[in-house]
Amino acid sequence: MGLRGETDSLDEEHSRQAGVNDATVEALGELSKALETVHRVRGHLYSAHQLVGGADLTLDRVVKLLREAGHDEMADRVEHELLGRNVLPGRWTFQIVEEFDDGYYAAFQEIERDAREKLAGGRRHIFEAEMKERRRTHGMPGHEATP
Repeated sequence: MGLRGETDSLDEEHSRQAGVNDATVEALGELSKALETVHRVRGHLYSAHQLVGGADLTLDRVVKLLREAGHDEMADRVEHELLGRNVLPGRWTFQIVEEFDDGYYAAFQEIERDAREKLAGGRRHIFEAEMKERRRTHGMPGHEATP
């Protein structure tokens, strides 16, 4: 049964409660890992949002330079077909980010939190804390159990 009873080195916040079995700790660890991946996805969406927005603003200069170079037809095409264009039907990137945040992301966070509350008393990172305890060298500087 994991580290329960084997050590007092884990802080209370990251120790499993009585009755929480290894499979539950592992499942919650995997759910947390999946949520961390979704946090990264969210960051990538915000990066895409900022990159697309920056590219769109750069098109103002492109249009200006094309006109100065005498390429009015191409400047018109960039201005009318690209500048301010939706990246998905009816959506700019801010709308995609908002929909992701309010839908999938919010649901994922709520379910992960609910699972922790119902199955582990709300405690986070039990799996990782127990892994730390197994992997650290007791008594060695830099391997302390807690700050």
